[in-house]
Amino acid sequence: MSGRQRTLFQTWGSSLSRSAGAPGGSSRAERPQGSGGPEPHLPAAAEAQPESDDDVLLVAVYEAERQQSREHGGFCAAAGALWIYPTNCPVRDYQLHIARTALFCNTLVCLPTGLGKTFIAAVVMYNFYRWFPSGKVVFMAPTKPLVTQQIEACYQVMGIPQAHMAEMTGSTQAFSRKEIWRSKRVLFLTPQVMINDLTRGACPAADIKCLVVDEAHKALGNYAYCQVVRELVKYTNHFRILALSATPGSDIKAVQQVITNLLIGQIELRSEDSPDILPYSHERRVEKLVVPLGEELAAIQKTYIQILEAFASPLIHRNILMRRDIANLTKYQLILARDQFRKNPPPHVVGLQQGVVEGEFAVCISLYHGYELLQQMGMRSLYVFLSGIMDGTKGMTRAKNELCRNEDFVKLYSHLECVFARTCSTSAAETSTVPRGDKDTKVFYSHPKLKKLEEVVVEHFKSWNAQNTAGKKCDETRVMIFSSFRDSVQEIAEMLLRHKPIIRVMTFVGHASGKGMKGFTQKEQLEVVKRFRAGGYNTLVSTCVGEEGLDIGEVDLIVCFDAQKSPIRLIQRMGRTGRKRQGRIVVILAEGREERTYNQSQSNKRTIYKAISGSRQVLRFYQRSPRMVPAGVSPELHKMFITHGAYEPEKPARNGKRRSSLPSCRNGK
Repeated sequence: MSGRQRTLFQTWGSSLSRSAGAPGGSSRAERPQGSGGPEPHLPAAAEAQPESDDDVLLVAVYEAERQQSREHGGFCAAAGALWIYPTNCPVRDYQLHIARTALFCNTLVCLPTGLGKTFIAAVVMYNFYRWFPSGKVVFMAPTKPLVTQQIEACYQVMGIPQAHMAEMTGSTQAFSRKEIWRSKRVLFLTPQVMINDLTRGACPAADIKCLVVDEAHKALGNYAYCQVVRELVKYTNHFRILALSATPGSDIKAVQQVITNLLIGQIELRSEDSPDILPYSHERRVEKLVVPLGEELAAIQKTYIQILEAFASPLIHRNILMRRDIANLTKYQLILARDQFRKNPPPHVVGLQQGVVEGEFAVCISLYHGYELLQQMGMRSLYVFLSGIMDGTKGMTRAKNELCRNEDFVKLYSHLECVFARTCSTSAAETSTVPRGDKDTKVFYSHPKLKKLEEVVVEHFKSWNAQNTAGKKCDETRVMIFSSFRDSVQEIAEMLLRHKPIIRVMTFVGHASGKGMKGFTQKEQLEVVKRFRAGGYNTLVSTCVGEEGLDIGEVDLIVCFDAQKSPIRLIQRMGRTGRKRQGRIVVILAEGREERTYNQSQSNKRTIYKAISGSRQVLRFYQRSPRMVPAGVSPELHKMFITHGAYEPEKPARNGKRRSSLPSCRNGK
């Protein structure tokens, strides 16, 4: 078959478009039958008085195809004889296999980052775009930057005409979105926009034939993804779901939730060790560095535990908090205990006493958050958190009053204030522009992990320079550092500034504003990524905003400054490296509690993969995935070289302008 095959629909498309006059070059044939819109015009050959057998045949075929489309939810039999797979990218067997599976069953695709989840999505979307000429194809991503990135990435794979695609986020006006839903066929948007448009009737729910869910592990509880699917099935069951994630979930229970909420009938799971992806992946070397707390931090921790005991004791004495191992309690366990108290308060705690207990829980939960900061991030992060309570910016007046009555706390806070009061005043955004990288300035390491991190990063650049004597040297390698808290991100960036110009550091944080540092808008986040990829900065210090989805570019070294219980976080972080060449991941852990947390996370990951790939059926899959293709029709694979023009980004509407908080970057300095 010719690489330039055209279906009857495609052949007649231009005349249909001209006669219907629909915006964006789309035809009235794209409007669903029975929607109240006018019937599509016949092609010119069919409208004229037939003069030959060929003309009679053309009319007959057209009428038969239109009738069949009505009977099969808009499926085009001519286009549906084939499913198209692109050869403009090297064909990988695992991608071909997964794409074929996803066409015919609701599928959760779990692939390590960088191995082509978006490519598979683009292939599936393109085929539903062809098969259902009057249907809509929707791609949902959790953030605006991801929406912007994915519409371009899908275009680069399959070349769906830009006139048929649109990007919608919360900043798109509601009346504009209604027109976009009417005139466009392939929509990229956030789930919040989708649920809003479904509930107010702007989205033609019955027309949706394919729904792609990016970062699908988020589909838990009442997250917007779950709301969208629940709302859609009120209108139609005739749509395909394709869910994408680097990992299916943090544990078996979470994986089952995702399967149930997204109506998943099958999982296509690959790990870094799967035989069919090994030829296409590069080695990712993971190193675990365990760092002792050191004398000073251990002394601070001992004092802090005494404070915790003072505030947790009343809850223990009332038999509300059963666990008495104060040093090993967690904030999460306290939250669960508070929830249990609210559901089933003890009979001896009544009236005003319940309010007292609530206050005690609130103080303890805040203190245990500070305890986790101290152990994972260090004394400075603890000080920044506590100062937010003491200066009133967190609005915790009762906690402040209670803490001020504890002598041990007052002494500890005064000590931290003496050490850090002056050093915590600079914002991270300002930090990245400071030209003073004085190497002789003495650095106070508020956690021994900071010194180890500095050693790892500096050694990486020195080693890279020694091995790559020609060319740009440092400009050719990138480092990404992850820390869960903004104050820690700021502290790491300030420490690494001393090593300019070898290390050119920039922070990367979310859009919400914190006390110590200004947040980045999503537009500014994209700008940071662009500069990092172009070499303006060679080191990016990021919160969790850099973990998911965004195409950061090739990174040679990933440093994880903290450990999380969920294996999702580490898997997402690891995916930032090893895409085009060997990558290295260094996980820096504090001795004791944080090390145990990391080990448990790795055990959870192994359990999940074993459960999914094992012979024993542990998970319950959705059994009613729609066939979508009419009975008796079996589309054949047709490989085709796809050509497309240059992608032209949408020009955003100008509302109010916010001055960028990003520094200027001249010649990468």
